[in-house]
Amino acid sequence: MRTIAILPVKSFGSAKQRLASTLGAGARQALAQAMFSDVLASLRRVPGLDSIAVVTSDRVAEAAALGERVDVLPDAEQAGQSAAALIGIRHAQARGFARVLLVPGDTPLLDAGELAGMLRRTRDEALGVVVVPDRHGEGTNALLLSPPDAIEPSFGPGSRARHVAAARAAALACSVEELPTLMLDVDTADDLALLGATLDGRRGQAPSTRGALRQLARSRASRRHALPA
Repeated sequence: MRTIAILPVKSFGSAKQRLASTLGAGARQALAQAMFSDVLASLRRVPGLDSIAVVTSDRVAEAAALGERVDVLPDAEQAGQSAAALIGIRHAQARGFARVLLVPGDTPLLDAGELAGMLRRTRDEALGVVVVPDRHGEGTNALLLSPPDAIEPSFGPGSRARHVAAARAAALACSVEELPTLMLDVDTADDLALLGATLDGRRGQAPSTRGALRQLARSRASRRHALPA
Protein backbone atom coordinates (compact mmCIF):
# COMPACT_ATOMS: atom_id res chain seq x y z
CA MET A 1 0.00 0.00 0.00
CA ARG A 2 1.87 3.07 -1.25
CA THR A 3 1.91 5.71 1.46
CA ILE A 4 3.06 9.32 1.38
CA ALA A 5 3.66 11.60 4.36
CA ILE A 6 2.51 15.19 3.96
CA LEU A 7 4.31 17.77 6.07
CA PRO A 8 2.81 21.30 5.93
CA VAL A 9 5.28 23.98 7.04
CA LYS A 10 4.38 27.63 7.52
CA SER A 11 6.97 30.35 7.16
CA PHE A 12 9.58 29.97 9.89
CA GLY A 13 9.60 33.74 10.33
CA SER A 14 5.96 33.77 11.42
CA ALA A 15 5.93 30.45 13.27
CA LYS A 16 5.01 29.89 16.90
CA GLN A 17 3.37 33.24 17.60
CA ARG A 18 1.85 31.82 20.78
CA LEU A 19 5.38 31.65 22.19
CA ALA A 20 5.97 35.37 21.63
CA SER A 21 5.76 36.14 25.34
CA THR A 22 8.45 33.51 26.01
CA LEU A 23 10.74 33.68 22.98
CA GLY A 24 11.91 36.44 20.68
CA ALA A 25 11.31 36.28 16.95
CA GLY A 26 14.76 34.92 16.16
CA ALA A 27 14.51 32.19 18.78
CA ARG A 28 11.05 31.17 17.55
CA GLN A 29 12.32 30.96 14.00
CA ALA A 30 15.34 28.86 15.00
CA LEU A 31 13.17 26.53 17.08
CA ALA A 32 10.60 26.03 14.31
CA GLN A 33 13.34 25.28 11.81
CA ALA A 34 15.05 22.82 14.16
CA MET A 35 11.82 20.94 14.92
CA PHE A 36 10.99 20.69 11.22
CA SER A 37 14.47 19.29 10.52
CA ASP A 38 14.03 16.60 13.18
CA VAL A 39 10.54 15.63 12.02
CA LEU A 40 11.70 15.36 8.42
CA ALA A 41 14.75 13.31 9.44
CA SER A 42 12.54 10.88 11.36
CA LEU A 43 10.09 10.54 8.45
CA ARG A 44 12.98 9.69 6.12
CA ARG A 45 13.77 6.71 8.37
CA VAL A 46 10.24 5.22 8.34
CA PRO A 47 10.32 2.09 6.14
CA GLY A 48 6.56 2.16 5.55
CA LEU A 49 6.68 5.53 3.82
CA ASP A 50 7.25 5.57 0.07
CA SER A 51 7.52 9.34 -0.27
CA ILE A 52 7.30 12.64 1.60
CA ALA A 53 5.75 15.90 0.44
CA VAL A 54 6.63 19.16 2.17
CA VAL A 55 4.05 21.88 1.57
CA THR A 56 5.57 25.29 2.17
CA SER A 57 6.25 28.79 0.91
CA ASP A 58 9.39 29.13 3.04
CA ARG A 59 12.66 29.16 1.09
CA VAL A 60 14.65 27.77 4.02
CA ALA A 61 12.23 24.87 4.49
CA GLU A 62 12.29 24.20 0.76
CA ALA A 63 16.08 24.04 0.72
CA ALA A 64 16.19 21.79 3.80
CA ALA A 65 13.61 19.41 2.31
CA LEU A 66 15.36 18.79 -0.99
CA GLY A 67 16.56 15.22 -1.22
CA GLU A 68 15.66 11.64 -1.97
CA ARG A 69 11.95 10.70 -1.76
CA VAL A 70 10.92 14.27 -0.90
CA ASP A 71 8.79 16.55 -3.09
CA VAL A 72 8.34 20.23 -2.25
CA LEU A 73 4.88 21.62 -3.05
CA PRO A 74 4.30 25.40 -3.10
CA ASP A 75 1.81 26.79 -0.60
CA ALA A 76 1.00 30.01 -2.43
CA GLU A 77 -2.13 30.87 -0.44
CA GLN A 78 -0.71 30.13 3.03
CA ALA A 79 -4.25 29.56 4.25
CA GLY A 80 -3.38 27.30 7.19
CA GLN A 81 -2.61 23.68 8.00
CA SER A 82 -5.84 22.18 6.65
CA ALA A 83 -5.55 24.00 3.33
CA ALA A 84 -1.89 23.00 3.02
CA ALA A 85 -2.85 19.40 3.75
CA LEU A 86 -5.31 19.51 0.85
CA ILE A 87 -2.48 20.57 -1.49
CA GLY A 88 -0.61 17.44 -0.41
CA ILE A 89 -3.68 15.25 -0.76
CA ARG A 90 -4.26 16.40 -4.34
CA HIS A 91 -0.60 15.64 -5.07
CA ALA A 92 -0.99 12.15 -3.57
CA GLN A 93 -4.07 11.43 -5.66
CA ALA A 94 -2.35 12.58 -8.84
CA ARG A 95 0.61 10.29 -8.09
CA GLY A 96 -1.57 7.26 -7.29
CA PHE A 97 -0.81 6.88 -3.58
CA ALA A 98 -3.20 4.66 -1.64
CA ARG A 99 -3.03 6.61 1.60
CA VAL A 100 -1.62 9.77 3.14
CA LEU A 101 -0.16 10.53 6.54
CA LEU A 102 -0.58 14.17 7.58
CA VAL A 103 2.07 15.18 10.12
CA PRO A 104 2.89 18.60 11.63
CA GLY A 105 6.39 20.04 11.75
CA ASP A 106 6.43 20.67 15.50
CA THR A 107 6.50 17.11 16.86
CA PRO A 108 10.28 16.58 17.06
CA LEU A 109 10.02 13.55 19.38
CA LEU A 110 8.53 11.50 16.51
CA ASP A 111 10.01 8.01 16.56
CA ALA A 112 10.41 6.25 13.20
CA GLY A 113 9.94 2.77 14.65
CA GLU A 114 6.77 3.67 16.51
CA LEU A 115 5.30 5.26 13.40
CA ALA A 116 6.27 2.32 11.20
CA GLY A 117 4.49 -0.03 13.58
CA MET A 118 1.33 2.06 13.40
CA LEU A 119 1.44 2.08 9.60
CA ARG A 120 1.75 -1.72 9.47
CA ARG A 121 -0.94 -2.32 12.06
CA THR A 122 -3.50 0.03 10.54
CA ARG A 123 -2.82 -1.35 7.05
CA ASP A 124 -3.53 -4.90 8.26
CA GLU A 125 -6.73 -3.70 9.97
CA ALA A 126 -7.88 -1.94 6.76
CA LEU A 127 -8.63 1.32 8.57
CA GLY A 128 -9.84 4.26 6.52
CA VAL A 129 -9.08 6.96 9.10
CA VAL A 130 -6.56 6.96 11.95
CA VAL A 131 -6.41 9.94 14.31
CA VAL A 132 -3.37 10.55 16.50
CA PRO A 133 -4.47 13.07 19.17
CA ASP A 134 -2.37 15.66 20.93
CA ARG A 135 -1.41 15.19 24.57
CA HIS A 136 -4.57 16.99 25.70
CA GLY A 137 -6.77 14.58 23.74
CA GLU A 138 -8.58 17.34 21.87
CA GLY A 139 -6.48 18.23 18.82
CA THR A 140 -5.02 16.08 16.05
CA ASN A 141 -1.26 15.64 15.72
CA ALA A 142 -1.38 13.18 12.83
CA LEU A 143 -4.05 11.95 10.48
CA LEU A 144 -3.81 8.82 8.32
CA LEU A 145 -6.29 8.61 5.45
CA SER A 146 -6.96 5.71 3.10
CA PRO A 147 -7.80 6.64 0.38
CA PRO A 148 -6.18 10.09 0.54
CA ASP A 149 -9.55 11.86 0.24
CA ALA A 150 -11.34 9.61 2.76
CA ILE A 151 -12.35 12.74 4.70
CA GLU A 152 -11.40 16.40 4.49
CA PRO A 153 -8.86 17.39 7.16
CA SER A 154 -10.01 19.97 9.68
CA PHE A 155 -7.16 20.76 12.05
CA GLY A 156 -7.33 23.10 15.02
CA PRO A 157 -9.02 23.04 18.44
CA GLY A 158 -11.47 20.15 18.76
CA SER A 159 -10.20 18.47 15.60
CA ARG A 160 -9.99 14.99 17.11
CA ALA A 161 -13.77 14.90 17.54
CA ARG A 162 -14.36 16.44 14.11
CA HIS A 163 -12.17 13.89 12.35
CA VAL A 164 -13.77 10.94 14.14
CA ALA A 165 -17.25 12.29 13.36
CA ALA A 166 -16.35 12.78 9.69
CA ALA A 167 -15.09 9.19 9.47
CA ARG A 168 -18.28 7.86 11.01
CA ALA A 169 -20.42 9.97 8.68
CA ALA A 170 -18.54 8.47 5.73
CA ALA A 171 -19.00 4.94 7.16
CA LEU A 172 -15.23 4.42 7.34
CA ALA A 173 -13.39 2.20 9.80
CA CYS A 174 -11.70 4.62 12.21
CA SER A 175 -9.29 4.35 15.11
CA VAL A 176 -7.77 6.78 17.60
CA GLU A 177 -4.12 5.83 18.12
CA GLU A 178 -2.21 7.42 21.02
CA LEU A 179 1.39 7.38 19.80
CA PRO A 180 3.49 8.84 22.64
CA THR A 181 6.19 10.33 20.42
CA LEU A 182 3.65 12.11 18.22
CA MET A 183 1.44 13.54 20.96
CA LEU A 184 3.63 16.47 22.03
CA ASP A 185 3.45 19.43 19.68
CA VAL A 186 4.91 22.75 20.74
CA ASP A 187 2.55 25.72 20.89
CA THR A 188 2.81 27.06 24.45
CA ALA A 189 5.43 27.70 27.11
CA ASP A 190 4.20 24.58 28.96
CA ASP A 191 4.72 22.50 25.80
CA LEU A 192 8.21 23.92 25.42
CA ALA A 193 9.10 23.14 29.04
CA LEU A 194 7.80 19.57 28.68
CA LEU A 195 9.78 19.11 25.47
CA GLY A 196 12.96 20.26 27.18
CA ALA A 197 12.40 18.01 30.19
CA THR A 198 11.68 15.03 27.93
CA LEU A 199 14.82 15.55 25.87
CA ASP A 200 16.88 15.89 29.05
CA GLY A 201 15.98 12.29 29.83
CA ARG A 202 16.85 10.89 26.40
CA ARG A 203 20.02 10.59 24.37
CA GLY A 204 20.37 11.17 20.66
CA GLN A 205 16.78 12.08 19.95
CA ALA A 206 15.81 15.25 18.05
CA PRO A 207 19.38 16.58 17.77
CA SER A 208 18.47 19.81 15.95
CA THR A 209 15.77 20.70 18.48
CA ARG A 210 18.07 19.79 21.35
CA GLY A 211 20.68 22.14 19.91
CA ALA A 212 18.18 24.97 19.53
CA LEU A 213 17.06 24.58 23.14
CA ARG A 214 20.66 24.57 24.36
CA GLN A 215 21.35 27.76 22.41
CA LEU A 216 18.23 29.33 23.93
CA ALA A 217 19.40 28.37 27.43
CA ARG A 218 22.85 29.88 26.77
CA SER A 219 21.29 33.11 25.50
CA ARG A 220 19.11 33.40 28.59
CA ALA A 221 22.08 32.75 30.86
CA SER A 222 24.12 35.42 29.07
CA ARG A 223 21.34 37.96 29.49
CA ARG A 224 21.08 37.19 33.20
CA HIS A 225 24.83 37.65 33.70
CA ALA A 226 24.71 40.92 31.76
CA LEU A 227 22.13 42.45 34.09
CA PRO A 228 23.51 44.95 36.61
CA ALA A 229 23.84 43.70 40.16
